[in-house]
Amino acid sequence: MDLLRKIREIGRVAEPAPPHPEGEVPPSARELHGSAQVRHVDAGSCNGCEIEIGGAFGPVYDAERYGARLVASPRHADVLLVTGPVTRNMAEPLRRTHRAVPEPKVVVAVGDCAMNCGLLAGAYGVAGAVADIVPVDLEVPGCPPEPAAIVAALRRVTGR
Repeated sequence: MDLLRKIREIGRVAEPAPPHPEGEVPPSARELHGSAQVRHVDAGSCNGCEIEIGGAFGPVYDAERYGARLVASPRHADVLLVTGPVTRNMAEPLRRTHRAVPEPKVVVAVGDCAMNCGLLAGAYGVAGAVADIVPVDLEVPGCPPEPAAIVAALRRVTGR
């Protein structure tokens, strides 16, 4: 009973949400109405961005509280979160995954490699940046980008 009394006296203790991210909502995201199902696609990255995406959806940054949730199938997704330069072997699977996502859909290129191939630009196994393979709506710069930047991009998509 002492614990319940203490909880009642103290009340809810949580950090306030960070300020709303700057930048406008991508046009294709306006129809999502504040909630987005996210499918992550590793198109050939070094896994640095994947670690940061894990942090973005972990308990500290908690992207789910802003309406973004990871899903296992592109058929259930609204958003493709693509990392890495697109390798030759991943170009066609990325196109197929993009086609499998129902409309309206948003593609977010995460990291410098996804945006412009980064250090791997011109490598023999690289087909190009994500925008060379599928249309990109939003980019998150960084090598790798911080989880806060990934969450800010997802907040722009959800509008929360």
